[in-house]
Amino acid sequence: MSMYGRDPWGGPLEIHADSATDDDRSRNLDLDRAALSMTSRQLDETQQSWLLAGPGDQGKKKKKYVDLGCLIVSRKLFLWSLGAVVAAAALAGLITLIVKTVPRHHRPRPPPDDYTLALHKALMFFNAQRSGPIPKHNNVSWRGNSGMKDGISDPSYGKSLVGGFYDAGDAIKFNFPASFAMTMLSWSVIEYSAKYDAAGELGHVKEIIKWGVDYLLKTFNSSAETIDRIATQVGQGATSGGANPNDHYCWTRPEDIDYPRPVYECHSCSDLAAEMAAALAAASIVFKDNRAYSQKLVHGAATLWKFSRNQRGRYSEGGSDASIFYNSTSYWDEFVWGGAWMYLATGNASYLQLSTHPKLAKHAGAFWGGPDYGVLSWDNKLTGAQVLLSRLRLFLSPGYPYEEMLRTFHNQTGIVMCSYLPVFNSFNRTKGGLIQLNHGRPQPLQYVVNVAFLASVYSDYLEASDTPGWYCGPNFFPAGVLRDFARTQIDYILGKNPQKMSYVVGFGKRYPKHVHHRGASIPKNGVKYSCKGGWKWRDTKKPNPNTIFGAMVAGPDRQDGFRDVRTNYNYTEPTLAGNAGLVAALVSLSGESTGVDKNTMFSAVPPMSPTPPPPPAPWRP
Repeated sequence: MSMYGRDPWGGPLEIHADSATDDDRSRNLDLDRAALSMTSRQLDETQQSWLLAGPGDQGKKKKKYVDLGCLIVSRKLFLWSLGAVVAAAALAGLITLIVKTVPRHHRPRPPPDDYTLALHKALMFFNAQRSGPIPKHNNVSWRGNSGMKDGISDPSYGKSLVGGFYDAGDAIKFNFPASFAMTMLSWSVIEYSAKYDAAGELGHVKEIIKWGVDYLLKTFNSSAETIDRIATQVGQGATSGGANPNDHYCWTRPEDIDYPRPVYECHSCSDLAAEMAAALAAASIVFKDNRAYSQKLVHGAATLWKFSRNQRGRYSEGGSDASIFYNSTSYWDEFVWGGAWMYLATGNASYLQLSTHPKLAKHAGAFWGGPDYGVLSWDNKLTGAQVLLSRLRLFLSPGYPYEEMLRTFHNQTGIVMCSYLPVFNSFNRTKGGLIQLNHGRPQPLQYVVNVAFLASVYSDYLEASDTPGWYCGPNFFPAGVLRDFARTQIDYILGKNPQKMSYVVGFGKRYPKHVHHRGASIPKNGVKYSCKGGWKWRDTKKPNPNTIFGAMVAGPDRQDGFRDVRTNYNYTEPTLAGNAGLVAALVSLSGESTGVDKNTMFSAVPPMSPTPPPPPAPWRP
């Protein structure tokens, strides 16, 4: 065997020098000729000059050129090109630096519209109505701490009820209208938080809501699962007792009150408890980012709701003090309204099942109409519930078993919206164009602002659901018609009326100067006026020494007439519930853009998987 071993395929591994064939030699010869032909090609002028140059000149010639490997260029041209690139890069960097460092001048925002300006004012009214320790940033110079012994000063109650808001031009704290006011404010924040933010008022309105609902939490045992009573009112308004000092008989600054302030409680008050539950539930959505506080509100709302369902009755029954001023006609509407808010705050379908129960809707008056059908107020929330549940159908469409009643509410909402349009004459109007929702009775504006908000927000619902409008019988109306209606009513309140007067204090050039309000009408001059000592400020013809900015007064009569008289509260007294509706309407109309926040309202609602309807009954011949 050879020392070199063998090829694994069977041949030897030795290399023989003469193993090349004639064909291989011929092929190699051809390659050599090709190489020779390559070397004998003509050199270019530059290369020839390098070869022909002498030993001293060759370096100089090469310095005039730069060999880039695939390209030989003139050194001067190369340096000019390189310099140009460097200069361009430096210039671009300089321009970028200047653009980044020089302050940008954006196109200035357009000036705020009238609705935004009025919104700033309207929210200030709530600052003037605070009870309890006044925050340093309250910005109402003539107000101070008041009601600091509320609740404790009544020996039959004995617990603190410090805080909350005074209802109107007096110093009474009524839970029923105050709860409705907080619900309306929360509703407006949930829909239009971006508009509040753009106006710089989001923090302010949330602070107002928290001030209100924190007080409501004090009026019952909010940490308990079950309760048997609610504090409904602090202060007394009835003057039938003669000359006994109370909040209506006396004309005194809240800071100077020294007469007794009784606490009223109820043990069966479904209307009040359900409205308070609605207020806490709606506020829990506003404060959803503060989980602990939001859950505290939800728990309180659930406790109130349980109480409202178990202890049936109206809070103002039996001729109570509240029945004179805020008498509740029914609690069924609060069940529909409160149940809707409880569902939105918790996602618990049992609340929605209750709110969409046909018998409950029937008891609430959803099917029988009546002269006040379509009027939202502190007493009747049915229309608000119809709009709220229509929102649920438009955006979530939960289907069976809720669809039938939700469709009914949706259709009823369309009918209500038709009734607001002047072409249908469902409600009278003054010659100046103000809709008469309370049929010519005094204090009309609190009802007008509520339906202005409903019309405006429902218009936004339609647009957000890509619905161009709705039908009133055979006639189709675009969604924008509702916004136009809302504008005409709010414009009337802001000064486009026969009196050429704004009914919002501090807005416009002409507004009421004799507002029926104790704190605004008595100067803060260091003098403590007694119960009757303040009467001179009530009866004087002079304007109020303090301007209660943002207060919407009760409004004109059915002939567009208005008397700026302090002693006539039917013209000049503002209320908490009225201003809440005004704020909601103003924010819905404010700004350049329209549209609601579709999703925040449903933040606690789980994904809906509709239950399929039951199969049809078997066919029988």
